Amino acid sequence: MADDLKDLAVAISESLAGVALDHEIANGELSLCVDAGKIVHVMRTLRDDPRFEFKFLIDICGVDYPQREKRFDVVYHLLSISKNRRLRVKLQIDEITAVASVTDVYPAANWFEREVFDMYGVMFSDHPDLRRILTDYGFSGHPLRKDFPLTGFVEVRYDDEVKRVVYAPVQLQQAFREFDFMSPWEGAQYVLPGDEKAAEVKK
Repeated sequence: MADDLKDLAVAISESLAGVALDHEIANGELSLCVDAGKIVHVMRTLRDDPRFEFKFLIDICGVDYPQREKRFDVVYHLLSISKNRRLRVKLQIDEITAVASVTDVYPAANWFEREVFDMYGVMFSDHPDLRRILTDYGFSGHPLRKDFPLTGFVEVRYDDEVKRVVYAPVQLQQAFREFDFMSPWEGAQYVLPGDEKAAEVKK
């Protein structure tokens, strides 16, 4: 299996010379890093070249590295049934630059790219319908970014008084954030309910 992946990596690197920037084989999987500006060419080559035949796009996801200049990875997972192979294709992109949509190559990319846009804010140029898919249309921010607050900015709820759905700023009650008991690793300095029975047994 390892030799097969090495041969595949060499063949792809030759076919995509200057476009395939790097590759890695780990845990029995091949990951390919490519030039973000050539992603459509990469996908079309991997799909149509008879040596590869990656006919199926399994999914597209994002990864956020806020400390990097090119903050996001966009990751594509491909499958070749005829060759019994899987491939991970990765590219790096910043917050401003758009990635070319691959919906013309893999129609299944439509909703996957919408999800990456919704969750991370990565833009896809030439996408036929780039809009939010998991959050509401009025949602603020992108939930899977590392700098997005865990509680979010607003909450959506049904208000029984006004008889409609309302948006309200998230408010955490102080009681939910400050607890009156000590860390269980340190041990309480008082008798917990039920512990008095143990003291009675020792007597």
